Order: sequence, then structure tokens, then C-alpha cells
Amino acid sequence: MTLGVGGSSIEQELNKLSDMTKDIVSISQKEFEARINKAQKLMREQNIKAMYLDAGTNLYYFTGLKWYKSERLVGAILPAQGELEFIAPHFEEGSLRDHMLIQGHFNGWHEHESPYALFANTLNKMGISSGKIAIDESAAFFVFDGIRKAASHYEYVNGSEVSALCRQIKSKSEIALMQRAKDMTIEVHKAAARILHPGITTLEVTQFINEAHKRVGATGSSFCIVLFGLATSFPHGVKDPQTLKENDWVLIDTGCLLHGYNSDITRTYAYGEATPEQRAAWQVEKDAQINAFNEAKLNASCGNVDDGARTVLEAHGYGPDYQLPGLPHRTGHGCGLDIHEWPYLVRGTETKLATGMVFSNEPMLVIPGKFGIRLEDHFYMDENGPVWFTTPSHSIDDPFGLEA
Repeated sequence: MTLGVGGSSIEQELNKLSDMTKDIVSISQKEFEARINKAQKLMREQNIKAMYLDAGTNLYYFTGLKWYKSERLVGAILPAQGELEFIAPHFEEGSLRDHMLIQGHFNGWHEHESPYALFANTLNKMGISSGKIAIDESAAFFVFDGIRKAASHYEYVNGSEVSALCRQIKSKSEIALMQRAKDMTIEVHKAAARILHPGITTLEVTQFINEAHKRVGATGSSFCIVLFGLATSFPHGVKDPQTLKENDWVLIDTGCLLHGYNSDITRTYAYGEATPEQRAAWQVEKDAQINAFNEAKLNASCGNVDDGARTVLEAHGYGPDYQLPGLPHRTGHGCGLDIHEWPYLVRGTETKLATGMVFSNEPMLVIPGKFGIRLEDHFYMDENGPVWFTTPSHSIDDPFGLEA
């Protein structure tokens, strides 16, 4: 039996878990203000007069206001110089002000009125009658379409030219939040491995993981992919639940939110005995992950990291490129307030690795019709190079390094 897999129960493992967040500090108002200042500097450099921040992670990142996306426009206009202007339905003013961290003027629209006309009027009120307006890249098309029709005389550009340049460099506070979130998830992973037994379903494991993340203090819903057997060869799973059997192959990909910041860790191992083919492939996957990490050098391109993983896989006869058996997708993604964000570790990406960047490292190996292996850990770039948030899987017989 694989070390650390099986032998316990759901009740026992939940009772072992406790809140891991009591000493955690959220992002300060001073840091939100610094983010606005950086964005405004970038906007002036690019001759952007203002940027629309839609409800979601960009609005939160720059203003501290957490609000959900819906069919009603809620957001803020951040000018290149000056104060924030919030736009939302009139009936939400009280709630919006209650959630505000960085203060700004409130502009409200009634249900029969056009929020897009209000957007245009607000820009005019701010003294912005022409020029470039950046639109939040995560805004729904109907929002952008409404804005450009109401104010067609502006030149609209992609807001990621500002937001990505800000958000891809994490502060020490952000890295500390992600470190704790990942510490929490690796403990949940260990607990999930211990509850496995023949007959348990992927749905039961998923329910356990959701509850376990709550026990360790997650502030948002966890996500979870639990796969057994052949289903592990589908990177993001299959529609039907599976039931664990003796000597089954297991892949669990999960994470949680802590003050809005994501963890995302994957482990793959055998419940019982692995086959010789699984053993060999597992080691190749681990070697590819480590080589990708070793290629993550300051000022190297993001594409080099992806190349590093593929070099190992191709040396063992996998691929080439995205061909199967092999690696069908990029090696990794940025992570922060969004689980997938800039920059990406994918071939041809010339973005240079810089201090403060955070990435997943997950060069999944897919053997069609048989099984898949994903070992996923995240790393951040400090002034000396890459640093793991979590220790990579130790070995196929001891995936959590319990005897390392």
C-alpha cells in the first residue's frame, strides 16, 4: 500500500483538522492605495485617460470592493489622475458603501435608466471627453457593447495592458496569503489520501475535501477534481462519478480561497500497487516538473519553463509537442485572485520571469486509454530565483514525503 494512503476514516480526519488562519493578515488599505498609484502611473505612460473596473477580481484588486458579476453593471472608473468614481444601481448604494475600502464618489442609475449613458456622463463630469479608455478584460461583452454604443467617440483598449502588469507581480503580503492557502490545501490532500478505501466514490471524497477546507479556515469555496482509474487520463475529469477499486490510480486536484487568494495543488498516486508502467511514467512526470522549476530563472522567458518540461518528456519518448501520450497543455499558469491569471508558462511566451511572479508547475503526462499523472505545485520568484510554496511529491511509494 502506498504510504499515507488509506487506513483512516472521514470522521477521524476531520477531527484532526483545525483553523490554520488565526494569525493571517489581509491586504492593507495602504497596499490597495499603492496598487491604484501604480495603475495610474501605467495609464499615464500609455496615454490611457481612465480604466473601467468591472465587478470581480480587478475591482477588488484595485479598490478592495468585493462585488459579484450579474446582469446589472457594477464597477468603478479609475482615472489616470484623480479619484475613483463608482457606478451601480441606486438601490445598491447602501450595500456598496458598506463594502467600500477605498472611497470614491457614487454614481447611481435606476432600473429604467441606462448605466452606459451614466458611464459616458461620468467621464464627461471627470473632464475626460476624448482619448483612450481601458475596459476591464474580464467584463462581459454586453457591458463593453453598451459602453461603446453610449460613448462611441472614445478609443477603447484592453484593460489587461494595465491590470496584468500590476497583478502579475505579487507583494510579500499576497505571497504570504498564498503560502498559507497552499499550506492548508496540502494538509487537506494528506487527509483526503488517508480516507480512501475500496467502494468510496469521487463524490464522497469531494464532499470531504470541501468540509476539510472549511475546517482549516478557508474563506471561500474550494474547487475539487477527484478522479480514479481511466478517468485520470482526462485532464479536467469526466462527467460521471467513479468508485475506488483495489490498486486504482488516483488523481486529486484541489484548492481553496484565503482572503480571495487561491491555492491549487494536484497529487497522483496508487491506491495499493502501481504497475511498472505507472511507476516509470510517474517518475518522468516528476522529473519534468523539476526540470521546469530549474528553468525558472530570473529574466528568462516564461516559454523556457514550458520547454524545460517538454525536453524531459520528449527524451523519454512522449510527445513531441502536444501529441499524446505526452503533455497536452501548457506547463503552468499564474495564480492569485484568479486561479488562472497572467503570465502563463507556455511555449513562445516572451514575458520575462521577475521577482514576485507566482506560477503553477504541472506538466501533466497523459497516457490515453490508460491513466494520467499530474503533479502540481506552485512556486514564486524571489530575488534569487524560484521558491516552492509546497514540497513536490516525494516518490510514488511515499507521495507526501512522510518518511523523507
